[in-house]
Amino acid sequence: MRRRDFITAIGGVATAWPLAAHAQQAQVRRIAVLMNVGESDAEGQARLTAFVQRLRELGWTHGRNVQLDVRWSAGNDESYRHYAN
Repeated sequence: MRRRDFITAIGGVATAWPLAAHAQQAQVRRIAVLMNVGESDAEGQARLTAFVQRLRELGWTHGRNVQLDVRWSAGNDESYRHYAN
């Protein structure tokens, strides 16, 4: 292998390496879910379950590439405002 070919090959690898390293870093998205019902509310739980299931169908898995922060205000306006801020 000629010196020029070797330098060109090494330069190409050195240029591609940071791009590959950046592409491998996992991006974890964060979704905040604010429910205006109590945590024990059956309908609220069903809606949250349906939401999580649809996210999973779209390729988003809690703990792998998405973080869900769920807050339950139980109809308390003060809690709702606090969580919304």
